[in-house]
This record gives sequence, structure tokens and C-alpha cells, in this order.
Amino acid sequence: MATSAATLDAKELAKLSNAELAHLEREIARKYIGRLSWFMVVWPFANLICWLSLWPLVFTGTLSVWVALPIATFNITISYLPSHDAQHDIYARPGQKLRWLNELIGHISVIPLVSSYRTLKMTHIQHHTHTNDPDLDPDFNTHAPSPLAAIWKALKARNPQSEFASSYEKTLDRLDPEQARLAKRDTIILNLTYLAILFGLAASGYAMEAWLIWVLPLILAGVYIRFFLSWAPHHPGDEMGRYRDTRAFKSLFGVIGTMGMTVHIVHHLHPRIPLDLTPAAFREMRPILEARNCELNGLYE
Repeated sequence: MATSAATLDAKELAKLSNAELAHLEREIARKYIGRLSWFMVVWPFANLICWLSLWPLVFTGTLSVWVALPIATFNITISYLPSHDAQHDIYARPGQKLRWLNELIGHISVIPLVSSYRTLKMTHIQHHTHTNDPDLDPDFNTHAPSPLAAIWKALKARNPQSEFASSYEKTLDRLDPEQARLAKRDTIILNLTYLAILFGLAASGYAMEAWLIWVLPLILAGVYIRFFLSWAPHHPGDEMGRYRDTRAFKSLFGVIGTMGMTVHIVHHLHPRIPLDLTPAAFREMRPILEARNCELNGLYE
């Protein structure tokens, strides 16, 4: 096919078959897949160092804990996405020379989030495979009828009795038993370590510091992540299928303030495109996605 999406107008694209549209879409995606983004490499290490540095700065009185609170909240909120790229083998695929970097980033970036990379990866791949399936999508329980309802659900997520508590465990139970065992082990170790650190800090007279640098930021980050990375791109969550289970959307926070989630539809179509390159890929693919009748909500018209 000699044509490209850039040379065709909406009427011409509408005349193409699904196979021809898919070909054009893949041609665009191939330009972005396989490119190592140094921004995404630096991000997890710089973010973790920044968050860790808050502790001695606050303990020594160099930095007010009230100044540390928004910084810590920001650090923990953005800690997930480098691991998310690693979950899709974006830094390096199995067998490639930089595979160690992919796995290192996957594990260390979510330390402030108190999350197991192994658990996140196994369940997230299932989310992609079964998006919006009420029985098989581990993130289906983030669906809610309104933004306020979604935020309220997310606030309750760390409650052991919440519906979030068992969804990942149920997903792991139907996957490879040995990998599921390791994922559960990692989760237990991480949470026990987290609690031990909190108890240790409280016993040493730093309970308020622990609350404001880790506990509260973790709660706030969880709300943000569940809202923008799960609820908003899939709302209302009542359709399945490659071009209907995820949407583009407008936000007052823009593409940066939502960490690229306004164009999350491209990630679900081509999950190996690096996060920071997804907006550019969306702009190129937009006419094709429109021809596919995707829900784009006027983004980048």
C-alpha cells in the first residue's frame, strides 16, 4: 500500500477496509515501538532518589514536613508509570542486552508505592487481555458511574474489606501457580516491610513524619492512579473489543497532568509504544481511529 494516513482525508479513510486501516495503523506504531526513551530511563531513578532524600531532610529539620508532603505525593503518584512500561517489556524484551534494566526499573520504581512488580505485571497483562470483562478484568472494579463515585471507590481501596483487596488475588489464582506464588510472596514481603518501617518510625518518635511522607501520599497517589489510569480511560466500561474498550478524553489537567492517559487508547492498541511517545502516536493515528469509530471525545481535533 503506497498511501499513508497523512495523505488521506477522512472521506478517503472511511472508504478503506478494516485490513487497510489496520495496515496504516501498524505503520505508524512501528515508528515508535522499539525506541529506548532515555526520559523514561532517568525518571524512575531520579524520582526514587528524590523521595528517599525527603526522609533525612525532614529528620534533620532541613525541610519542613509540610513541604515534603506534596513532594512525596508527587513522587509516589508518578512512581507507577516507569514500572508500567517495564511490564510491557518496553525498555528491553526477554533475551535483549538491556533486559536487566527493564526488570530493575520494574521493581525499584514502585518501591514507594509498596507494590510488587511481579504482581502488577501478571495482573496488568490480564487487564489488557480482558479489558472491561466483569469476570476476568482485574481492574474492572474501578468502574463507577461518575467521577465522584470513582474517587470514593479509590479512597476505600486500601481497606482490607474493599472489593479491590481480592481482585488481584483471584486473577493470580487462575495463572501460572509458581509465578503466582512468587507474586504473592513479593506482595507479603513488601507490605510487612512497609508496616515494620512505619512501626519503627512511630516508636522512634517520627509517626507524623511517616504519615505525611508515606502513608497519606500513598493514599492520595492511589486515588489519582485509579482515577486517571483506570477509571477515566475506560469509562463507562460497558463495551469490549479492541477499538471500543478504551477511549480518548479531554481533561483540565491536559495530557501531562493525566500522565498521558488522555491518549490511553493508543496504549491499549499498541502497548509497546513508550509512554512519552504515545501522544505523538495518537496525533498521527487519530484519523484512523476516527474511521474506526473509536470514542475520541474531540481530543486534538
